[in-house]
Amino acid sequence: MRKPNGRKKIEIAKMQNQTNLQVTFSKRRAGLFKKASELSTLCGANVAIVAFSPSNKVYAFGHPSVESIVDKFVGDNHPPDTDDPNPIIVAHQNANIDEINEKLNRLEISLKRERKHGQALQALRIEPPNEKLSFFDLMILCESLEAADKNVEKLAIQLVECGIEFPYQTIGSALAPLRDRESTPSDSGEGSSGSGE
Repeated sequence: MRKPNGRKKIEIAKMQNQTNLQVTFSKRRAGLFKKASELSTLCGANVAIVAFSPSNKVYAFGHPSVESIVDKFVGDNHPPDTDDPNPIIVAHQNANIDEINEKLNRLEISLKRERKHGQALQALRIEPPNEKLSFFDLMILCESLEAADKNVEKLAIQLVECGIEFPYQTIGSALAPLRDRESTPSDSGEGSSGSGE
């Protein structure tokens, strides 16, 4: 028969793994609050616990309330309608403000990055008008367009061979009748009837 291991002693030192640290904090905080509640119920004790998580969030438990216990401890027995801010509420608000500021900073950095990316894309979209291109630039543009047309035509041929109809005409296939007419001699009657179709 196998013996149960029972509880193992763990080394009490700060954890390095952030995920384990958060999980352990949540579990132990719940256990601590449960023990405080039991102490209050069994003994009638007034109990207050305030804990800041590793991510700087405030968690508090108190019976009858955290505020009344803190006021009793600090010696500030102000009536509840006083205008003085509660230190626990202020600490909680500050933690929330820090968290919101951190999120805002991340969003602002992301927005700047996206704006720069958008500006870069806009700069790429601006094309010089064809009238302002030099002869050399026009030749390069013409060669690029012809190369792109040949690639589209190859793809169209492959699609047709596979039995898939290519829905668009390529420049080469659209000009094919004209090229055929230029390469073969024809009388003027055929040329005029061919253009009428």
